[in-house]
Formats: sequence, structure tokens, C-alpha cells
Amino acid sequence: MSELVQVNMHEAKSQLSQLAERAWHGDKIVVTKAGKPYVDLLPHIDTPRARKPGRLKGKIRMSADFDKTPEDIIDGFEGSL
Repeated sequence: MSELVQVNMHEAKSQLSQLAERAWHGDKIVVTKAGKPYVDLLPHIDTPRARKPGRLKGKIRMSADFDKTPEDIIDGFEGSL
């Protein structure tokens, strides 16, 4: 379970490696200045790669009757109106 850790600016400077390790393992690190929250120390998260439309072209196939819903399925949803 993650823990909330508050440290003042001076402590954060002298313990940066340990605080970074704790942030990496899920603890929420809040650095305070003059007794008030100033910054949060967060682990780096890689940004997702940009989508490239069409990269699966030719790899996905659909049945020719994909759009046709069987009557028994329609009746199951709609019942007899």
C-alpha cells in the first residue's frame, strides 16, 4: 500500500535518492516549503507511442456476413412486439 510522505525542501535535497526510490515503488512524496505543499515527486512514465493509422492493414479479416444479425438474436433483444 502506498504511503504519503511529506518532507521539507532541505530534507528532500539531502535524501533525494531515497525519496525517488520510494516514489518509484508507489509512495506519494510531497515536498513542502514553509510548511505548505510545494511539489510532488512522481516516477517517470513513458509517453505512449503516437498512433499510426493503417499499421494493421491486411492483418484483420471480417466475415462477409459480419453485419447480419441472426433473427433469433434480434428476437431475444426485442421480443415479439
